[in-house]
Amino acid sequence: MENTWKQQVEQWLTGPYDEDTKNQIRQLQKDNPQALEEAFYTTLEFGTGGLRGIMGVGTNRINQYTVGTATQGFANYLKRSVDEEIRVVIAHDCRNNSQNFAEITANIMAANGIKVFLFEALRPTPELSFTIRRLKAHGGVVCTASHNPREYNGYKAYWNDGGQLVPPHDKNVITEVNKISSITEIKWNGNEENITLLGKDADEAYLNAVQKLSVNPDIIQKQHDLKIVYTSIHGTGIVLVPEILKRFGFTNVNIVQEQAKPDGNFPTVVYPNPEEAEAMSLGLKLAEKIHADLLTGTDPDSDRVAVGVKDNHGKWVLLNGNQTGVILFNYLVSARKAKGLNKPNDFICKTIVTSDLIDVFAEKQGIICLNVLTGFKWIAEKIRENEDRLNFICGGEESYGYMIGDQTRDKDAISAVALICEMAAVAKNKGKTLFDELTDIYIQYGFYKERLVSITKKGMHGGEEIAAMMQKFREHPPKSINGSDVIELLDYKTGKAKDLRTDETADITLPSSNVLQFKLADGSKISARPSGTEPKIKFYFSVNAPLKSKDDFDKVNHLLNGKIDAIIREMGLS
Repeated sequence: MENTWKQQVEQWLTGPYDEDTKNQIRQLQKDNPQALEEAFYTTLEFGTGGLRGIMGVGTNRINQYTVGTATQGFANYLKRSVDEEIRVVIAHDCRNNSQNFAEITANIMAANGIKVFLFEALRPTPELSFTIRRLKAHGGVVCTASHNPREYNGYKAYWNDGGQLVPPHDKNVITEVNKISSITEIKWNGNEENITLLGKDADEAYLNAVQKLSVNPDIIQKQHDLKIVYTSIHGTGIVLVPEILKRFGFTNVNIVQEQAKPDGNFPTVVYPNPEEAEAMSLGLKLAEKIHADLLTGTDPDSDRVAVGVKDNHGKWVLLNGNQTGVILFNYLVSARKAKGLNKPNDFICKTIVTSDLIDVFAEKQGIICLNVLTGFKWIAEKIRENEDRLNFICGGEESYGYMIGDQTRDKDAISAVALICEMAAVAKNKGKTLFDELTDIYIQYGFYKERLVSITKKGMHGGEEIAAMMQKFREHPPKSINGSDVIELLDYKTGKAKDLRTDETADITLPSSNVLQFKLADGSKISARPSGTEPKIKFYFSVNAPLKSKDDFDKVNHLLNGKIDAIIREMGLS
């Protein structure tokens, strides 16, 4: 192992790499040998979603050479798969080096004879997905690390439907990337005439499509002065969110100015993730100061959205991704029914770790709800599989991602912010808040409480530690948790669901994925899933109980929180 990574270092020092890269390697040799080893001990894998990692020199880092190798492999697969003139769309977010990586990607694609449509400046990821479909392109790339810390960057690859790569394309692209043994095989430059820049016309097409998603524009007119606070957390959302809110008819949008300027250093936050309360703290401060009705915030590439509201005590709180999803799905389904827009073949879609409350109200409202693996590429695949049979309304996952309508095939915080503001306006028109709407849903269908625990294992041995945790749960599953029997074990890796009461097994009709789920006799559910993009293992906890009235909210909420606390302690995860 040691000889292997040292050989890699020597190849970079003596090979056709640029002098600045070589100087950085020499500096690491002198100042930080451990960091050098971590940068070279393995090769950053082109996974099923692309690349994501820390920026820097080395085979295990995001840099011009790892991006170049990924692009050449993707180009090779496109050339093998497409018989006509190949077209790709390329975008980037606000991160350091994202524009450079996007231009490298464009140059390599162009040098391979591929027609490239490159956004002239940073743009939200969902606009890329939309534009692939609008231009009838065969693929696309966005250079982003989404919500990861500032030292990260990444490379997400898309197919002709505007969704991220799914089988067989994902594995086939990986095969082509792995075939490249030297950077001399990469066509770095040439055929610049193949590159076309995209700008305001592309924005206009996308914004027009989003505007058509509005269900109750008449109510927005009545509540146009809904007091909205929005933060882009230094990301791409600032390009389009204020404009789409204006077009929807909202006239009182207050921007968190300290976070309005795109900046890959994310100077006001530790972690540019709207799931983190710290990242939304400036937004909460402004919302409280101006007595706002609603707070929204998007991540750097604008595919995730956070929502802040006043709770039943008038205190500002951040909804979690499940809560926002429950309100949003319920609003879209019920609002469309009220307007007579619903169809018998309507369907919604969510991931297996997203709140089961959505399944409950979908069944009671008579709408199909399909469950897929984590990742919006699987929701996009369901849309594609059912295009001639079912009518897609919305999709979502607990990690703050939502997709409304099928004009994009990835999570879309631009349209989500607009519709969230619309449903807040509709609620206010009834004298309610979004928290009131959530409480009403709990009373009608049951109070579902979810929580996520993420455990990070960094460094060379992090992956091994995570694998060991999964192996332990897989080989020695608990028989009971918090006094409730485990009645079903779902192993998405083996594709088997086992009823522990009868020992009967059934097939899981989803692709293989390293996910375990434990279903308990009391209706609780625990899921374990290693992240595909970060050195983390995630545990998802879901418990539920009836809620008879608003007066009981605090009591039931306390009960459910205590239940999750007890489960976490018993599983040794606290």
